[in-house]
Amino acid sequence: MSTVSLSAAEQAALDVTIRNAEQLCRAEISVFVGSANGNPRDFATSLHNTLVLPARSILIMVDPDRRVVEIVTGGHTRERLTDEESAQAVAAMTERFAAGELAEGLTRGIELLGELAKD
Repeated sequence: MSTVSLSAAEQAALDVTIRNAEQLCRAEISVFVGSANGNPRDFATSLHNTLVLPARSILIMVDPDRRVVEIVTGGHTRERLTDEESAQAVAAMTERFAAGELAEGLTRGIELLGELAKD
């Protein structure tokens, strides 16, 4: 089991970052940090499908133990956010994750996704 976790202050700061990014791109952004059951992409997709408005949603799934990051976008969001742009966000996050900065990596990835997916 992973020993990586976010403090209450980091979680609160991420909530603000998510709200700001959602206002910018007009999409719902959700973050899951934990163990992915089975295939990470399939797991992330199944999480995305449970969201209230999956077509207008972006899900970031991070499995620290397996060192996996997945971004799943809904149909409406995908019209404004390319796979290459999602890959940019993953690269920005993993650079910080490699330095042991989970909250900082998530913050940068969320900010970048909000900027790239805006109308």
